[in-house]
Amino acid sequence: MAKQGLWADGRLRAAYAAQDWPLVFRRYRALSGLSQNRLGRLVGLTQAYVSRIESGRPPQAADVIARIVEGLEVPEELGGSQSAAKRDDWAPAAELRARMAHASRTGRADMGTADWISTVLAQYRRAEDDVRGPALWPVVRAQLDTVTELLPKATANQADRLLLLAAEHAHWLSWVAWQEGRRGPALAWLDLAAGWATDGGHVDMASWVGRVRAYYTLEHGDPLRSLRTADAARFSSAPLSPAAAAAAAYQTGLAAAAVSERDRARRLADEAREFAEQVPDEADRPDWLYWLTPARADLQVADIAFACRDWAAAAEGFRQALPGLVGYPRDHAYYQARMEDARRRI
Repeated sequence: MAKQGLWADGRLRAAYAAQDWPLVFRRYRALSGLSQNRLGRLVGLTQAYVSRIESGRPPQAADVIARIVEGLEVPEELGGSQSAAKRDDWAPAAELRARMAHASRTGRADMGTADWISTVLAQYRRAEDDVRGPALWPVVRAQLDTVTELLPKATANQADRLLLLAAEHAHWLSWVAWQEGRRGPALAWLDLAAGWATDGGHVDMASWVGRVRAYYTLEHGDPLRSLRTADAARFSSAPLSPAAAAAAAYQTGLAAAAVSERDRARRLADEAREFAEQVPDEADRPDWLYWLTPARADLQVADIAFACRDWAAAAEGFRQALPGLVGYPRDHAYYQARMEDARRRI
């Protein structure tokens, strides 16, 4: 595998962001198949020195670290991750907002960098069970800086692509902040994602961000406001893709069940599944909805049945769909617990 391809791995990037050199070396070798001796040749160190680092004695000298960074070809966008890792502030910085507000559109943006960052962000989504969000926070934050620094040089079409990529990063940062109990910053990142998606004309992402806000609101205990927000996410000035429409209908169904509109919730469950069934192939769905497989669509129907207190239907729906969650242990455990809870209530 090429060196750049190795750096798409979430655990490797997280280890670099934390400056965990023993883990960087071990993970790099696991991915590349290199021996300690061959890795040493790459970075200008002896095999004994590589072994010493892997055993828990990280390098201290700046020139040694520089050789390692050069030899392993650490991607440029990770250069800011060391300083970003020291941030105490979870919220968006003022300079980030200012950077996004100015675009000269000279047409010289390096879109190859943007494509690469889009690729590694997709890897992070799939690595959620292996690498928790806080470990990748500084990496994603540094990537967002790289994306936004490209914007002033972009043409109109390039700028629209960059705005979508920036919105995807902001949404990811929002989600991690929310899971860590940082509700204010989570909403601030989500506001940025919504604005950038709208500015770039990306109706699917704008709808998805609204769906996430509805989820936050429902989890925070305000189902009526969640229902309004979810309803708004279902409609836009342009038609949504089937996958985005499925996600919005599902969240609206959960909110409807929470305010005792159970008949409507059941109709929305069916609507969500019908939309999802139109795009069974991952290539036909937006990148951030890669997980919306037919099995996931069935789980969402069961989840709405659970919210409607249709215990038997929920338990059976979970039972049938759970085998489709191979490779997602945390999600499997969550829905397994829901199924067992529903069975106890029958």
